[in-house]
Amino acid sequence: MEAVNHGADAVYIGGPSFGARAAASNDIADIARLVQHARRFNARVFVTLNTILTDDELEPARQQIWQLYDAGVDALIIQDMGLLELDLPPIQLHASTQTDIRTPEKAVFLQDVGLNQIVLARELDLEQIAAIRAATRPETTLEFFVHGALCVAYSGQCYISHAHTGRSANRGDCSQACRLPYQVTDMEGRIVAHDKHVLSMKDNNQSDNIEALIDAGIRSFKIEGRYKDMGYVKNITAHYRTLLDELIERRPEFARASSGRTTFAFTPDPNQNFNREFTDYFVGGRKDDIGAFDTPKNPGLQVGYVSKVGDKWVELQTDSPDIMLNNGDGLCYYTLQKDLAGLAINRAEKVGEGIWRVFPKDPMASFRDLRAGTLVNRNRDMNWTRLLDKASSERRIGVWLRLDETAGGFALTLTDEDGNTATAEAAHAKEAAKDAAKAEATLREHLGKLGTTPFAAMGIALELTQPWFVPASFLNALRRDAVAALEAVRTAAYLRPPRAQPAEPPAIYPEDTLSYLANVYNHKARDFYAKHGVQVIAAAYESHEETGEVSLMITKHCVRFSLSLCPKQAKGVTGVQGTVRAAPLTLINGSEKLTLRFDCKPCEMHVMGKLKPAVVKASAPLNFYKSRP
Repeated sequence: MEAVNHGADAVYIGGPSFGARAAASNDIADIARLVQHARRFNARVFVTLNTILTDDELEPARQQIWQLYDAGVDALIIQDMGLLELDLPPIQLHASTQTDIRTPEKAVFLQDVGLNQIVLARELDLEQIAAIRAATRPETTLEFFVHGALCVAYSGQCYISHAHTGRSANRGDCSQACRLPYQVTDMEGRIVAHDKHVLSMKDNNQSDNIEALIDAGIRSFKIEGRYKDMGYVKNITAHYRTLLDELIERRPEFARASSGRTTFAFTPDPNQNFNREFTDYFVGGRKDDIGAFDTPKNPGLQVGYVSKVGDKWVELQTDSPDIMLNNGDGLCYYTLQKDLAGLAINRAEKVGEGIWRVFPKDPMASFRDLRAGTLVNRNRDMNWTRLLDKASSERRIGVWLRLDETAGGFALTLTDEDGNTATAEAAHAKEAAKDAAKAEATLREHLGKLGTTPFAAMGIALELTQPWFVPASFLNALRRDAVAALEAVRTAAYLRPPRAQPAEPPAIYPEDTLSYLANVYNHKARDFYAKHGVQVIAAAYESHEETGEVSLMITKHCVRFSLSLCPKQAKGVTGVQGTVRAAPLTLINGSEKLTLRFDCKPCEMHVMGKLKPAVVKASAPLNFYKSRP
């Protein structure tokens, strides 16, 4: 609801189950309440039902979908194609980024089987996005992630969590092995990198690329937001709302997709929320600074350096005299081993121009390598947190008011920015005003009091034969009735987006063979692909038919490139650019070992590993779909 209040045209949210964030579920009643709030502004509500399902889960999923439809949900975001073989309500379907959409052929196929909106892979560049736009129909909406945490793997193509722990990323329960530190060794066992988070990406931030993405064909801008706090949702939504509104002002060929303009009680700033520093990933081409290799935590923003260290305090020289430190702020710094260490302020005292004496909550002895000259960042600003804990936005729909005389009284007509009109009228005696100017001002004042409604007066017309004295109580009641009537008209006028119809005869899938990478986990999904021309259909990795070493992750991120060891960067490195795979590397975390293999032609990295026997044993009783000869 706060995302809507801060300017979102649509929100996506997990339902009671089957969403790709297992711990971010919401019951049907709460989603229905969200729908009611969103519709005031013609904002959409999409529910994520984007895990792969077992046969036993298909019927519960179908029932849940009908419940969501009855609650007023506008669309489902799905991964499992088996859902298309079920008896579903006429609800719009969107292809999750979990369906791994990287090519025009895949996008066209998903469009042709009846998906209205497709969420493209985060790894695409502008040229690839434009190619997909050129291949698909104009009415097919292309969506792209513009902000938030990045999965290092192509979405839907990561199985490390399941192989090691039995927790499947494709079923909403990723253990996030990508955020762990690893030793990187070469073929001879030499250490290439020590305790580096080489699979951990910086956070996505496409603020500087919004117009380029629009020109490439993107029309829906997705903010990763589940598991985030309220301050993040408010701030980042407001940030992109501001960017889009500024662009719409410059380019009148575009318009807002929902109703109302939003004003904020703060200046949006993405740097204020948790982030691992920012990257625009591959949108502008491959770069070597996309990784958060030192830490998967929030390093914050630099505020200064240590000038003195006492037995119970540390003195900081801030980078600017305008920087204010507060009780409760969180500070951090890097130790000599490049570990990020945190320091929570119990009390902060200003002792000079830009000089602060900070008393930590923990004993000074617990802060390793904290000494004079150490650079200090702030990763929690309590003033900012308190600001966003309050009401921080106002979203209002523009409305024009017209007061007319009737034979027995007065009528108030409201017309909103979307063209909806409603009228309320009531009988009242007409009494000439003693002071015409004051009477007109009073009429305008009371008619324009829309403070607790979703509307803002854009203009008030008084179509009267002469200024009349009308009591404030009458005007207030008339205004309330007119507002209620307009809200009813808006509700009645709302149309859920229609579901696209699949092509006939059925579209042919771009490939005739599917490996475990297609995530086929139930018989309905198998039937779907068979109907669309696929001849060989392997079972999903979670079915445990792949017991040998396979690709547990496929990613466009390349550890060799990031460590300046890529054959394209340096001579003398094993491998020939674009023709063969570069020599493998090994990732080691405790007893876990993973092999990195490099496919230089498509410029991709495969993280290789095996399914642990303990995982197979622990999950054997479940009803898995199995491949059929």
